[in-house]
Amino acid sequence: MTWTKVCEKSDIPEGSIKKVWARIGGGIPIAVAHHKRGFVAIPPVCPHLEEPLEESGLVMGCKLTCTKHLWSWDLETLELQDEAELPLKTYDVKVEGSNIMVYVTEQLEYNFDEDEDIDENTFFDDDDDDDDEW
Repeated sequence: MTWTKVCEKSDIPEGSIKKVWARIGGGIPIAVAHHKRGFVAIPPVCPHLEEPLEESGLVMGCKLTCTKHLWSWDLETLELQDEAELPLKTYDVKVEGSNIMVYVTEQLEYNFDEDEDIDENTFFDDDDDDDDEW
């Protein structure tokens, strides 16, 4: 594969993250985060529980936090922060003029264990019958 334009720099203001598409094959979804030192291209979901980062990702300075379960990463060093237990996968990214270019050889994906899916409706329920009593 080759370097592929995924968007313009102006499409992603500093401190934001946006889902874009690499027009390769049937299209590959990629999230591009604009932090204070540049851009990072990653899969569009959190490696924890597949939360869409365009909806739940918060970029502050060089830190990306998935607000769903508070997993965080330093986008400059890619070090795990706070609650994070798994690293982010990344695509090579560069800026050419006003274009954000991503080098895509294959779609990066996380392996999610289907047995560990959590039903959040029951996860927070303590199974007490006295839920109505305070």
